[in-house]
Amino acid sequence: MSQLKLSTEGWSNQTVFIMAAIGSAVGLGNIWKFPYITGENGGGAFVLVYLACILLIGIPVLMSEIALGRAGKANPVQAMANLARENNASRLWFLLGLNGVLASALILSFYTVIAGWATSYFFESLQGTFIGIDSAGVDAHFKSLLANPYELLFWHSLISLVTVLIVSQGVKSGLERAISWMMPGLLLILLILLGYATTTGAFGQSFAFLFSPDFSKLSWEAVLIAMGHAFFTLSIGLGVMMVYGSYVSQQYSIVKASLWIAAADTLVALMAGLVIFSIVFSNGMEAGAGPGLLFQTLPIAFGQMTGGWFFGTLFFAFVVVAALSSAISLLEPVVSWFEQNWGINRVRSAWILGFLIWLFGIGSLLSFNEWSGLKILGDRNIFNSVDFITANIMLPMGGLLISIFVAWVLSSKQRRNEIELNEKGMMWFLFDLKWIAPVAILIVFASNLVSSDSVWLMIVVALAAYGIFIFNSVRKS
Repeated sequence: MSQLKLSTEGWSNQTVFIMAAIGSAVGLGNIWKFPYITGENGGGAFVLVYLACILLIGIPVLMSEIALGRAGKANPVQAMANLARENNASRLWFLLGLNGVLASALILSFYTVIAGWATSYFFESLQGTFIGIDSAGVDAHFKSLLANPYELLFWHSLISLVTVLIVSQGVKSGLERAISWMMPGLLLILLILLGYATTTGAFGQSFAFLFSPDFSKLSWEAVLIAMGHAFFTLSIGLGVMMVYGSYVSQQYSIVKASLWIAAADTLVALMAGLVIFSIVFSNGMEAGAGPGLLFQTLPIAFGQMTGGWFFGTLFFAFVVVAALSSAISLLEPVVSWFEQNWGINRVRSAWILGFLIWLFGIGSLLSFNEWSGLKILGDRNIFNSVDFITANIMLPMGGLLISIFVAWVLSSKQRRNEIELNEKGMMWFLFDLKWIAPVAILIVFASNLVSSDSVWLMIVVALAAYGIFIFNSVRKS
């Protein structure tokens, strides 16, 4: 792949970049997934393992992906092609960037569907639908929403449209402007909800549940879940941080930015957990309610409690803003690739790709109703199949190869230029990237595939062979 157009746009300052990256990282994973997997896996001990994984896996790989974007000075596909050429490595490294771009597009196709659920719940809460509702009513309401393809299509289309409109405006006029009101608004809403949580009478119980570890409740499966979520929550392996990194000035510190991003992402997840569990416990409900915690448990609590209309509406507004900030980050790598490598201007790229992703997302949308009987991978419908491929194959492989490239292929000069650490810090950073992060990722990767259909064992072997080929194909100058 020849040297093509490089990124010409850039963030106005480091604060804007950090807010944009936090906006990408903070999403449904923090508000929907983290609380329910914490509830299912015993609380405090799980949180402790999760924090350790953020430190040992998440931050080093996050720093690496941002560094690759800034060093490559382009979209993920072209950035990896540029860096492979500069380091006399295999040309096939561009596939790492392509993997991230495709993963972003696939995840966005079903992410807008779930974000559409949250948007629907926001307007339902605003209209007072959940006031006085019981468990049977909430269950019927959620099933009714999923069974109606036209309603799901409307919300899916609305989120997709807003995402395209923002991304089509560019880095400064689109992404920066949206982030400048989204992130402060997100923080304000979360602080109001946290303040309310302290008045529920169950805040102490919620705090103890999250921060008092009971290792008797911790299983090996819970450790694997914590490792996997720590990796995915920071938007690693999606190409998002790589393309955001390509807009970062050389004068900004990647190390400081990564620490801020990881800290903010983790803090939002923990604060959301405190809010949600305070509401759940104060209403005598179970913490381990599973994936239905956000859409089937919390509406009951909001419907029964004093001030439930206001705080329920505020909560779902929080979910929608968080989901939208992540959605725009998922579209950016794909648009950047089309704009730079194919010569299609940003506005046209955003609309073409937005339409194609929206169209593909209809398959996920119909998985809950008209096409519920259509199975793609084993007994998985379209929605579950796309989720499985991205979460269990594409993202881990992306993170693994990012670690390998930065630790073994990238020149020491480029590493020093991008990752400004002292000698001891760089030594620990490289040790982590060479041995700790890759081994942890491989463990999660293999365990997820082994626990699924046996056919995926063949894919593990194929991907391992691919990784070995890439590593051994490095040509030293």
